[in-house]
Amino acid sequence: MKIRTRLFLVFVLLVVLGFTALVRWIADDLRPRYLESLEEGLVDTANILAEVVATDMAAGRFDPQTLQQTFTGIYQRRFHARIYALDKFDVEVRVYLTDAQGVVIFDSTGRDVGADYSRWNDVARTLQGEYGARSTQEDPSQPSVSVLYIAAPIYVGGELQGVLSVGKPAYNAERFLAVVKQNLISAALVAGLGVLVLGLGLYVWISWPLERLSHYARAVQAGERVKLPHLGRNEIGAAGAAIEAMRQALAGKDYAQRYVQTLTHELKSPLAAIRGAAELLNEDMPLQQRQRFMANIRHETQRIQELVDRMLELAAVEKRQTLEQVEQIDLAELAQDAIRSLETQLQRHDITAYNSIATGLTVRGERFLLRQALLNLLQNAVAFSPAGTTVTLSAAREHSHLCLRVDDQGSGVPAYALAKVFERFYSLPRPDGSGKSTGLGLSFVREVAELHNGSVQLINKPKGGTTAELRLPVA
Repeated sequence: MKIRTRLFLVFVLLVVLGFTALVRWIADDLRPRYLESLEEGLVDTANILAEVVATDMAAGRFDPQTLQQTFTGIYQRRFHARIYALDKFDVEVRVYLTDAQGVVIFDSTGRDVGADYSRWNDVARTLQGEYGARSTQEDPSQPSVSVLYIAAPIYVGGELQGVLSVGKPAYNAERFLAVVKQNLISAALVAGLGVLVLGLGLYVWISWPLERLSHYARAVQAGERVKLPHLGRNEIGAAGAAIEAMRQALAGKDYAQRYVQTLTHELKSPLAAIRGAAELLNEDMPLQQRQRFMANIRHETQRIQELVDRMLELAAVEKRQTLEQVEQIDLAELAQDAIRSLETQLQRHDITAYNSIATGLTVRGERFLLRQALLNLLQNAVAFSPAGTTVTLSAAREHSHLCLRVDDQGSGVPAYALAKVFERFYSLPRPDGSGKSTGLGLSFVREVAELHNGSVQLINKPKGGTTAELRLPVA
């Protein structure tokens, strides 16, 4: 697994764990906060009612029966109060009073009058002058629902006469908490998803240049001609620039060493011929023989010149990674230009060149390089064609490529040589006995084709002759 993938998975895990812990912490903290709010309201209610009862007791007007009738009417009262998501239709408050000994003298529900509540926390603590409160599960059928009681002392003339306690079930709290938890979980999921999407975007933003750099490094390792991609002005871009600089340094060193070796090897034969002819010229010989040796020296000198020129052309193309002066090129016009350049050679070999390429077929590339490549293919076809034959140039679109073909009527390429003809310095004897060429022309064509993201191949035709096929991407 890739390191950046591991980092992203760790990030996802941390986000999930972090949001889960946050939701649980908030949810666990919601219940006491809500109960605090409920308790605070009950404290106010208990103290207000305690003061009302104390006033009636001081005036001698307190009557438990009258208070009971009041609460009976309150419990029978129906209304509709919309409290956010809660619909409330009745009063759910219980109120009871005890005397100074904790015995119930009034119960709004009427069920525990006369009971001893002196041991309940709300009553016991209040009788001791402390804050009295308790939470009790009164309904066995609803064990999760508790009733919260808050008590307040009743003072008459400075003397503690009893305790008033107000109770309210907390099941609405559970309902509120369930809704809040659901909303909290939904919000956490949306927020977590948003964070993950942002994290994924950050992952792609960071990993995409790394992926491009990795692809570039693999292409360089495979020996492909590839341009350093744009990686940004950051550490990744600096790493890519360093790799490119190292590649160029190593390629330049290897390139120079390889070319010195191959050039030395290829120059041995013509230099040996020149040296041999020069040594023989020091001897006395007939004029005709001397002129023949002089012609040999000129021929080998010309061969060396052609070899050096071709190597310089090939080297210039091989060291390039991208095209420079790219333009739209009409293949028919390019072919006609190449034919005009070879008119003298065509006449000397008695070869006819026919351009059958229709106008309108275009490719994008460097005109100079494609012209030189086409000239090499034409020269190769002319060199291996018998006198009186025709070399035909044609082109056709095949899917996403344009195929430029040069057909000759020669004897074809030997089967053993088809896989080698594009190798540097590989050459076959000419049918007219003029010897081998430099062996660099087709190598140049291959380099130009690859520089244009294309390809080139030689195909022997069934009825004789060879087709050189140059495939280039459609413009």
